[in-house]
Amino acid sequence: MNAGSVWPTPAAKQRLTPIDASGVEIVGGFWARRQRLNREKTIPHGFGQLQRRGPMDNLRLAAGERGRYQAEADSGGSTFPFLDSDVYKWLEAAGWELARGADAILAAAADEAIGVVAAAQRPDGYLNSFVQVVGGGVPYQDLAWGHEFYCVAHLIQAAVAWRRGLGDDRLLTIAGRAVAHIDAEFGARGRPGIDGHPGIEMALVELARVTGEERHLALAERMLGLRGRGLIGPGRFGPEYWQDHEPVREAATVAGHAVRQLYLDCGAVDAAVELGDEELLTAVRRRWNDLARTRTYLTGGTGSRHRDEAFGDPYELPPDRAYTETCAAIASVMLAWRLLLATGEPEYADAIERAMYNGVLSGLSLTGEEFFYINPLQRRTHRAAEQAGHGRRAPWYPCACCPPNLMRLLSSWHHYLATGDESGVQIHQYADADVTAGGIRLAIRTEYPWQGRVTVRVVQTPDRPWTLALRVPAWSRASTGPVVRHSRQWRAGDSVVLDLEPGIRVTAPDPRADAIRGCVAIERGPLVYCLETVDAPAGTELEDLAWDGGRPPGEVPRPDIEPGVVGIDVPVTHSATPLTAGAIPYFAWANRQVEAMRVWIPT
Repeated sequence: MNAGSVWPTPAAKQRLTPIDASGVEIVGGFWARRQRLNREKTIPHGFGQLQRRGPMDNLRLAAGERGRYQAEADSGGSTFPFLDSDVYKWLEAAGWELARGADAILAAAADEAIGVVAAAQRPDGYLNSFVQVVGGGVPYQDLAWGHEFYCVAHLIQAAVAWRRGLGDDRLLTIAGRAVAHIDAEFGARGRPGIDGHPGIEMALVELARVTGEERHLALAERMLGLRGRGLIGPGRFGPEYWQDHEPVREAATVAGHAVRQLYLDCGAVDAAVELGDEELLTAVRRRWNDLARTRTYLTGGTGSRHRDEAFGDPYELPPDRAYTETCAAIASVMLAWRLLLATGEPEYADAIERAMYNGVLSGLSLTGEEFFYINPLQRRTHRAAEQAGHGRRAPWYPCACCPPNLMRLLSSWHHYLATGDESGVQIHQYADADVTAGGIRLAIRTEYPWQGRVTVRVVQTPDRPWTLALRVPAWSRASTGPVVRHSRQWRAGDSVVLDLEPGIRVTAPDPRADAIRGCVAIERGPLVYCLETVDAPAGTELEDLAWDGGRPPGEVPRPDIEPGVVGIDVPVTHSATPLTAGAIPYFAWANRQVEAMRVWIPT
C-alpha cells in the first residue's frame, strides 16, 4: 500500500479515511502544472542550493570531512543550528515525487543525500551536524534554541515518505536510531525535556503508525503533556513564543510563533485520534476556532508580528506589516487536513483551499525557482530600505525553512484531495484528477479555479450502493449547503456535475480589524486578488486610488500572467476621476516589475 503523508491506524478515532496515495493522480490543469513545475524546476533547484549554501557540506563535516561549518546568524546573534532540517524536507519531497514516477536524476541526487546523512550519524544514533561540528558534540544542551528534536522530526517525516511511497527503509533505519537516542534520555524513564520548536510530536505519531511501535506514540504523548509546564523558560520573547505558557489541553487561544503553534497542534490531533482522546482534540479545535475567527488573513496566512514571527492580538491583521510566513500557511494546511480527517467537517477543507491558493502559492514564483519567506498583503510605493524577502523573491534564504517546505507539500498535494471508505468517496479539493478507492474509480474534470464547473464521471463501481460527497466551498453562490451527497447504485458512465459559480465578490473586512477598516478586497472563486503598480492607470500610484462603488468590476483574460488566468478590471477613482486598474490573483504578484501591491483597497 502506498500510504499518504498522514495515515491514521485502523483503530484511530476519526471520521474520514485518507485514500492510498497511488489512488489519486492529478492529471491536468492548474494543479498538474504546479506539481510538474515542482518536479522539474523547484526540487532540482533546491538540491543545488543545499549543495551550495552549506547544509549538505555541514553533514559531510559531521561525517568526518574537513572544512568550515556554514550558517548565518539569527536575530539574537546565534548561528542557525537547524539547517539539517532543510535536507530532510527536501528528501521528503524527493520521496513523494519518486513515488509519483521514476526519475533517474532525482533518484541519484536523493541517493547522494541519503548517503551523506547516513555517514553523518554517530554510532550511538545521535545526528545533528551543528552539535557534532560546532557544539562540542554534547547533545541536548540547548533544548530551547538547538532544534535537535525538530531536525529529527523532519528526518522522521522524510523516512516515512520513503517507506510509504517507495518501500525504502534506508532513512527509516537512520531515523529509528536517532529517535532511540532521544527516547533513552527523554522517555518515560528519562529526564523531562521538550524542544523549543514543536514538530517531533506529529513525526513520532507517524513513526508509530509506520512501524507499529507504540513507544513512539508514548513519547509523543509525553512531550505533549510536558509542554506548558515552564520547562523551557521565557527566552527572548516569553514562554508563549514556544507554547510553554499553558498546557496543551488548557490553552484557549493560539499564541506565540505561528509555525510552532500549528506544528504542535498537528501533533496533538495525531495523538488524540490514535489515543481516542476527545479532550485533547477539543482543545485543538478550540484554538483553531480562535485562529480562524480572529487571527487569519484573507489569504489564509497567519502571523502578524515580525519581531517573533507570532500571532498578534485578535483582529491585529495589518496588511503592510503582515508576516504571514509561507511555512505558517503550509502548517495551517497540515493542521486543517488532520482536523478534517478527525471531524469530517467541511470548514477545514475550505481553510485548506483558501490557504493553498493564496497563502501558500504566493510563496513560490511562477518560474519555480524563487521564493517568499513572508507574504504581506500590501507593499508601498515609497518604502524604507528593505531586507531580502520583503517584496522581491529570493532564490534561497539563510533560514531556508520555506522553500523545501513548499516542495514537500506540492509533492504530496494529491494526498489532500479526497477521502474514501465503505460508504463511498468524498471529494474535498477540485482538480483534474483520477481517484480510485474501494473498487470505485472516478474521473474528475474541471477548469478550476478559473471556472466553477466540476464533472465527476464514474469509471468503475462495485455492485452495491455508495455515496459520492462533494464539498461546496463557502464562497460559492450555490445554495446547496456545504456538502452535496449523491447516494445510489452507480453504473460505469454515470456522471455528476457541480456548478459552483465563481463570480466576483467584493469583500468588506470585519470592522474590528482596525488596519483595514474602510477598505474592500476583491475575490473570485477561491482566489484573492491584488493590485500591482504595473497594472495601475498610467501616472498614478496605488496609494492614490480608491474603490469606485458606483461601477461594477469585470472579468478579463490575463494570459500575460499565465495561460487561463482570469483577471479583474477594478473600478477606481483618482482625484475624483473614474479609472480602471487591473487586478491579478494574489499568488502571482511579484513575478513582473516589483513595485507596489495591495489587496485591500480604500473606499
